[in-house]
Amino acid sequence: MFSRIRSDIQTILDRDPAARSGFEVLTCYPGLHAMVMHRWAHACWKNGLKWLGRFISNVSRFLTGIEIHPAAIIGNGVFFDHAMGVVVGETAEIGDGCTIYQGVTLGGTSLYKGAKRHPTLGRNVVVGAGAKVLGGFTVGDGAKVGSNAVVTKPVPAGATAVGNPARIIEAKTDAVREEVASKMGFSAYGVTQNDDPLSQAIRGLIDYTAEQDKQIAMLWQALEKLSNGVINGADCLPEDAAKNMDADIEKLNKLID
Repeated sequence: MFSRIRSDIQTILDRDPAARSGFEVLTCYPGLHAMVMHRWAHACWKNGLKWLGRFISNVSRFLTGIEIHPAAIIGNGVFFDHAMGVVVGETAEIGDGCTIYQGVTLGGTSLYKGAKRHPTLGRNVVVGAGAKVLGGFTVGDGAKVGSNAVVTKPVPAGATAVGNPARIIEAKTDAVREEVASKMGFSAYGVTQNDDPLSQAIRGLIDYTAEQDKQIAMLWQALEKLSNGVINGADCLPEDAAKNMDADIEKLNKLID
């Protein structure tokens, strides 16, 4: 038991830059206290002392603000960072090396007793603050769940789930998108020095619409002159009008891809 506690303390020291000493972690980190008490509760549950397991779980919840069902399976090196308001359901499984932040729910969507109702987290999964992972599916090894995401379907290994409902961003696809985006002068992940990608796309659409209005006005003027026999058809538009229109379309496609 003491070797596991030492391992838990070292895990927190490795992952939390705010942790200054093992004594501080031992006395001031509710995530560590919740893990220790869960092991007691889980041992009681497995040995048929279910009421005692639930009682220890409730005492842990009262003391730490972290609710872990005594039947839940938690691996080694799991770090509950801050973790106030975390809820881990009965059939949930958390793999080795996972990091779970405050407000996370590993919940179920089924009311059938005995069924696998809660998610399974693979090894080294990171679940951001406020995320809800709901259902009896698997989140693959090394995956990440963004803050406040609501995940209701499996997440492949190494992928990232963000949003509500969560969309899956494959690591390989995201790398390709990042490479393409870098050629356009901004990062696909978010804000740059000049602007964020969504604003650039919207501004591009507005500029494109304004340019099209200008082109249409020129066409109407040319048609009016043709109908009045003022000029020849070959002279009705500037020479580079079609070329400018093609360039605008190409620019717009880059912005919204």
